[in-house]
Amino acid sequence: MYERYIGLEISKINNMLRRKCKRENLFAQSEDEVTRKNGWIIGYLADNRDKDIFQKDIENKFSIRRSTVSGILQLMEKKGYVKREGVAYDARLKKLTLTEKAWDYYYKIMVKINEGEDMLRTDLDMDEINTFLATIDKIKKNIEEQEASLK
Repeated sequence: MYERYIGLEISKINNMLRRKCKRENLFAQSEDEVTRKNGWIIGYLADNRDKDIFQKDIENKFSIRRSTVSGILQLMEKKGYVKREGVAYDARLKKLTLTEKAWDYYYKIMVKINEGEDMLRTDLDMDEINTFLATIDKIKKNIEEQEASLK
């Protein structure tokens, strides 16, 4: 028996962040607008604009199944946020690129994300932040290793 459970605390923080995003209308709920996962993907593509990013990279980065990513990307294409473009070195591969509409969204949302990050980091020094992030990395590794052992 533990005094506090890590999984429960992570769940609580996730719920609190989700409510904050909803209150601030950070991610719209209508079909034509950006969902939270769309926002993550847009951010990842923007942050890696100097690299060729493919569907498989999205699957690996966010631990999302292939069929789910495929559906998300198809909808993002339909909404005009991403394009799939061929690459010269392999005709089978289609890299993902952001449209101008996605870039506009990215620049607007980054202001809000950075404000939220500033709030989360209030009263934390760099040692505490680094320790927290290192701990989170270890927890993710533990989960990944457990998942791999079940395959």
